[in-house]
Amino acid sequence: MRYENKPFEESEELLTEVAEETEQHIILYNDDVNTFEHVIATLIRVCEHTEEQAHQCSLIVHYKGKCSVKTGSYEELKPRCSALLDAGLNAEIH
Repeated sequence: MRYENKPFEESEELLTEVAEETEQHIILYNDDVNTFEHVIATLIRVCEHTEEQAHQCSLIVHYKGKCSVKTGSYEELKPRCSALLDAGLNAEIH
């Protein structure tokens, strides 16, 4: 009996697609309103960043205009993104 790899390849592709669909990012956008201190403190509180991570993200947002600040499933990220918005930051899930 001869087996072909095609079913395995299709299964692997499907698993990759499912993993990509569940992997989302919170994107934080730059604004002219919030201070570095507020952004850093909010990232530490909401996204559980270290002080260094939060500082680096705030610099990336400032100079590049946006930065992915948290990765996970949509269900995990939704309350965090809402908390960032409640704190006056501009963020969305992609």
